[in-house]
Amino acid sequence: MKAIILAAGYATRLYPLTKDTPKALLPIDKKPIIDYIVEQIYTIEEIDEIYVVTNHKFAQNFQNWQKQTAGKAKITVLDDGTTTEENRRGAIGDISFVIDKMQIQEELLVIAGDNFFTYSLKDYYHFYKEKNKDCVCVKVWKDEKTLCNFGIALLDENGKVLDIEEKPKNPKSNTVVFATYFYQKDTVPLFKQYLSQGNNPDAPGNFPAWLYHKKDVYAYTFEGECYDIGTKESYDEVRKLFEKS
Repeated sequence: MKAIILAAGYATRLYPLTKDTPKALLPIDKKPIIDYIVEQIYTIEEIDEIYVVTNHKFAQNFQNWQKQTAGKAKITVLDDGTTTEENRRGAIGDISFVIDKMQIQEELLVIAGDNFFTYSLKDYYHFYKEKNKDCVCVKVWKDEKTLCNFGIALLDENGKVLDIEEKPKNPKSNTVVFATYFYQKDTVPLFKQYLSQGNNPDAPGNFPAWLYHKKDVYAYTFEGECYDIGTKESYDEVRKLFEKS
């Protein structure tokens, strides 16, 4: 199994913090966000390579980080060649870029580089292997006023996805999808098909929202927290909760 960490955004909403530092390298308790993600990936022994896809502006930042990072899986930093918000590939475009460049033909973990989470990625992986289906991870969300800011899933009693919609005006449930996905080997070529049909290359949740029409997708409901660090307010909140000093 391979892992892709999505880190090609420009995080303009976090300026000036991210003017010269990519969001995934911002520290929480003196450690970059991406380190927490990589530590969780290392708990899954089947993953032997991690690809960090970034843009040209921040490629050197991640290459410097990679030189100081050692672990169970090989880490490769990939520059997607983009330089601005205007010419970026989008998350799904970046996934397809990595698949093509590295000729990936096996199972795949895709995770957003700005996710800070407390649940066990290994437990999620075990759920994925048990179902033997493509999987998204979800949490029941209590704040109904903010549901429209997320991807929303509608599930049956067994956790099978019946519907996924990105940032709906009228959410069909209170089940929020977070940007960590397990995909089976035969799903990997479908990223190219998705893009060739002119579908939205941006938010990674758009792909499973298209995929569940073609094959079964299941949702892992996690215990713990997952924070999508997109604004200074969300970053400050996580630091306040998890920094020891």
